Amino acid sequence: MDLQQLRYVVAVADAASFTRGAARCHVTQSALSHRVGALERELGVRLFARTSRSVRLTEAGEAFLRSARVAVRAADQAREDAAAAGGEVVGTLRLGVIPTVTVLDVPRLLLSYRAAHPEARVELREGNSDALVTAVRDGDLDVALLGLRDGLVPQGVASRPLSRERLVAVLPPDHALAGTPTVDVHDLADAVFADFPAGTSGRAQSDAAFAAAGVSRDVAFESDTAAGLLGLVAAGLAVTLLAPGVVSAAGHAVATAEVRDGPVRVEHVAWDAAAPRSAARAFLRIVAAARPRQAASDGGRETGPGEFPEPVS
Repeated sequence: MDLQQLRYVVAVADAASFTRGAARCHVTQSALSHRVGALERELGVRLFARTSRSVRLTEAGEAFLRSARVAVRAADQAREDAAAAGGEVVGTLRLGVIPTVTVLDVPRLLLSYRAAHPEARVELREGNSDALVTAVRDGDLDVALLGLRDGLVPQGVASRPLSRERLVAVLPPDHALAGTPTVDVHDLADAVFADFPAGTSGRAQSDAAFAAAGVSRDVAFESDTAAGLLGLVAAGLAVTLLAPGVVSAAGHAVATAEVRDGPVRVEHVAWDAAAPRSAARAFLRIVAAARPRQAASDGGRETGPGEFPEPVS
């Protein structure tokens, strides 16, 4: 048994495929299958149940995978620690991002990161804030950029707020309120809404604002993406509430209005509270040095001062 065989098992398990696992490891499928088969013969158990249409872990494979992940991560950490002692960042930064990040230019951040650390790699994952926080807490992501309703703090991770912005009402161009610069929650009480799925952090921002105002609303459409919500609004089917930067970047033919008592979203950066990897610390230094995009109006985002806590700064 060697470390490369452990990497192959982890890759196949994560991809649920020998073909995709081999691609992740940059080897041929036959080479990977041969090494996994040799490991199974050495152990005297089957790690994967293979059919012509699927690959799944056996009970023995599930038990083996837990320790294999620990061993692979420990080996990667040892390599990174040795490189970090010499001032070098290697390995893969596992970065989670909500699709509606507006305070930071993520591609520009990654450009700066790769320029400073050319030996490092980046694995980018998009998702909602709840899933990304869980992934950071479980060690599956190093850093995540999140959006939460005002007053909430990511739990079980280290974090820092980056911005605070009030959502705007997004309306079809021919809506009765289109052209009105400012509305309040009560003005939207009779509107048909599109919003993120119930129970998600994206939805919680608007739900909390309407509940605080004592106003019920009709959420007739749900979508996992801001693009999906904007498409519904542009088609005249509904109204929604989104961050102003998300609306302007999308370029849809919609109208917007400030909401006086509307929901406030806070964007955060989160990372492993106990032992951030060198790749995470290096990326957080890039985030700390970045100049967030400035708000165009008084109701826009406010970037807080201060440095990142140790061991990042």
